[in-house]
Amino acid sequence: MRILMVCLGNICRSPLAEGIMQSKIDNNKLNWEVASAGTGSYHVGNAPDPRSIQVALENNIDLSQQRAQQFKSSDFGYYDHIFVMDSSNFQNVSKLATNNEDKEKVVLIMNMIEPQRNVNVPDPYWGEHGFEKVYEMLDEATDEILARYKN
Repeated sequence: MRILMVCLGNICRSPLAEGIMQSKIDNNKLNWEVASAGTGSYHVGNAPDPRSIQVALENNIDLSQQRAQQFKSSDFGYYDHIFVMDSSNFQNVSKLATNNEDKEKVVLIMNMIEPQRNVNVPDPYWGEHGFEKVYEMLDEATDEILARYKN
């Protein structure tokens, strides 16, 4: 199974989601693949935000090798599931879908634990705090992804 995590710049939320999911894939010895991307090109090639790296390290997850990339329409053909962090990114990714099969791959990540509530993972970039809360939300959502698709 191939999973893509998507946010706006691919330096805060989606790298955390990728790192948390990768940790669970490794711990469960699953033959899954996870990556992350941003709908914007602002940070392509950059490492994750130092605050994301820090909160991940506090939870024994290393994001330091990740580099930001931009979501592209060809990602629909490669990934089985595309989890987006908020409604804005949901719309941006969905616009690039060329058929219903592609559209069905795009899911707000928090709908995994709160179906149909359309809860956004807040973007912590502009705040001093919030990275811990984002980590907790994504940890819970990735637990559900694991539980739902493991078998």
